Amino acid sequence: MQSHLLKSKTKRKTSRQVGRGGTRGKTAGRGTKGQNARAGRKKRPELRDFIKRFPKLRGRGISPFKSFAVKPCVVNLSGLDKVFKDGETVTVANLIERKAIKFKKGTKPTVKILGTGELTKKLTFQGIIVSERAKSKIEKAGGEIK
Repeated sequence: MQSHLLKSKTKRKTSRQVGRGGTRGKTAGRGTKGQNARAGRKKRPELRDFIKRFPKLRGRGISPFKSFAVKPCVVNLSGLDKVFKDGETVTVANLIERKAIKFKKGTKPTVKILGTGELTKKLTFQGIIVSERAKSKIEKAGGEIK
């Protein structure tokens, strides 16, 4: 038998200590005075102060002037010239099918055609936003926008 394995028959009874030398006497571990010493105290969490201090940074990112509007996927005319054949119709579904654009968060994105590059084929555009420069190049190549 070892001394650290011995157990007493009865539990030790600790007396309540009062006064300066006692545990949980006088101020009961609350210090003195003020908000922290009062009954029913409620201290605000420190994190809340940070949240309230920067309300605009929470959901808007760094700039509060940044637009909520979803930006369209951009496709250049030079890219379309490689992917489509002469006389075909360009739609959002066709662009996804030919891997010119990807789904955005599981939904079909809005698409905008920009006028970078040259278009040599006659293409028809449906349900797509087209820039002014791209529009003139498409019409010059014999295509149309619906």
